[in-house]
Amino acid sequence: MSVELWCLFAAMVLCLVHMSAASFAFKAQVGNRYTVGARDQDRRPTGVAGRLDRAQRNFLETFPVFVAAVLMVEHLGKSGDFSVWGALIYMAGRILFLPLYAAGVPWLRTFSWNFATLGLVLVMAQIVV
Repeated sequence: MSVELWCLFAAMVLCLVHMSAASFAFKAQVGNRYTVGARDQDRRPTGVAGRLDRAQRNFLETFPVFVAAVLMVEHLGKSGDFSVWGALIYMAGRILFLPLYAAGVPWLRTFSWNFATLGLVLVMAQIVV
């Protein structure tokens, strides 16, 4: 399996980590009774739970693009330095993003997002070179 596909698998695992962290933090905030119920009241996560929710939504904005880019690289047989390094950079940035966002670290969090986005651009660039 290629490096890009391994990174795609890692991104899938990271997606589950995002969902679990956001879900458990929200459950800790509002209680089990609310989370297993119909949720007729629209309670919003705040604090760490809110940051984890926003981090999850942010991840889900780039994840489909990463999936499409990796699958295109694989389908076209265009794996190369840009896509390998891009996939690794995307994953490194995304792995750093979650704890930095949860901890409320502003500048490093933004840098990790920029780093991940650079990786995504590199994977996409491999398609056209």
